[in-house]
Amino acid sequence: MKVYGFSFVRNAIKYDYPVVAALRSILPLCDEIVVAVGQSEDDTRALISSIDPSKIRIIDTVWDEQLRKGGRVLAQETNKALRAISSDAHWAFYIQADEVVHEDDYEAIWQAMQRWKDDRRVEGLLFDYLHFYGSYDYVGASTRWYRREVRIVRNDPAIFSYRDAQGFRKKPNRKLRVKRAHARIFHYGWVKDPVAMQRKQEDFNKLWHDDEWIARHVVSRDAFDYSAIDALARFEGTHPAVMQTRIQQRNWQFDFDPTRKQLSLKERLRLGIERLTGWRPGEYRNYVLLK
Repeated sequence: MKVYGFSFVRNAIKYDYPVVAALRSILPLCDEIVVAVGQSEDDTRALISSIDPSKIRIIDTVWDEQLRKGGRVLAQETNKALRAISSDAHWAFYIQADEVVHEDDYEAIWQAMQRWKDDRRVEGLLFDYLHFYGSYDYVGASTRWYRREVRIVRNDPAIFSYRDAQGFRKKPNRKLRVKRAHARIFHYGWVKDPVAMQRKQEDFNKLWHDDEWIARHVVSRDAFDYSAIDALARFEGTHPAVMQTRIQQRNWQFDFDPTRKQLSLKERLRLGIERLTGWRPGEYRNYVLLK
């Protein structure tokens, strides 16, 4: 079984992405990882090339700055990396620059890929998500955070990155049929120095909106305000080993009282139903889960 990873990144140092940990976290499961490295304002390319030159292949790209709607440029960059994967790969393992896989889940991931490799009904594998916020001690605890997403897809030319690169679809525009990987993605996109987070917020909104919208909705400040969040829960588990150095180097403080929840009555009802039944009312699913 051949497994190739793929990812994309630009300005990883400027925006303080844990991209080194992200790529290292899937290296043990991949024969090669293709990374589309966009033209950057920092030394992102050198950073990526220093990780493991024997298994990481860089393709140099230039982002289309005119794609300022719905984050479409992110899907475009993802597709560049996906299309560069060798045709002999069975599976393509996608990881974004702020996502990390835990080594405790390697066995489950490998078994899932082996189990479904020859079953052409299965077009992807679904991962559970932990969305960290503010620090490495808290995870999102409301329905604003998506619970699951596809991160391994069959190496099929008809499969493509969808909308803002959160998930995938199959041509012409069909949701993928997937099985659960019974593994987790640790999402650290909302955990970084507040100054770097503010820079990212101001710049990345340009990938979704025009200047007029940004002027009305994005507050310009020196550092990001992490306090404006509805509900968090304390994380009680362990982080991936590849994240330990980064966690030890954290240079800011964020404290939150998990009992303080700013939730609407509708949100409380939805969460209550989810706790009792496992079903989340109104949940968006960009996939079809096979039984």
